[in-house]
Amino acid sequence: MSRITCKTCRRLGESICGREKCAYKKRPYAPGRLDSERKHRSQMSEFGEQLRAKQKMRHTYGLSEKQFSKYVKIAMQSHGKDAATPELSLYRLLEARLDNVVFRTGLATSRALARQMVSHGHILINNRRNTVASTTVKNGDVIAIREGSKSSKLFVDAAETLGKVTSPVWMTLDPKTTSATVTGAPREIEAVFDYQKVLEYYSR
Repeated sequence: MSRITCKTCRRLGESICGREKCAYKKRPYAPGRLDSERKHRSQMSEFGEQLRAKQKMRHTYGLSEKQFSKYVKIAMQSHGKDAATPELSLYRLLEARLDNVVFRTGLATSRALARQMVSHGHILINNRRNTVASTTVKNGDVIAIREGSKSSKLFVDAAETLGKVTSPVWMTLDPKTTSATVTGAPREIEAVFDYQKVLEYYSR
């Protein structure tokens, strides 16, 4: 599991930790000396760009290198299946993680908090408690809050939250039952990451 720190955000040049008081927002530059203070400014190599793209995606989803490279390998091997490109396959694999689905419902403000909710047994899949954040949800799965957890401070405003959140097209939210139903898989890649550079990094 990858723990995102504000130093990581500064190194990647973007706030991805999910913290409101992320250090990058105050110091939007990499740790160390500013480029303006350096005698020789170095341009990032192609490999460096690929590495940064990979690290940005990996840290955003909170995965270890072993976990992330496994998803990439599966995505590259599944090329052509279901008319999905390797890029779309990778996106689908990452989005189908239980911790990410909980995050997408709006119940958690970050994937790290969503992962904690799952590991502490607050989340159900089809009325069964699941404590494995990496569980892959499938079409038709219903993700809900455990009845005994609904009184927790974490979920006091759950119904209101689900009523306000704009869910992904592959998921429907039900504020009355404080649950979410997976209705399919992402059809388009979210234009936040450079998937091509990520795949190029692992194709070396």
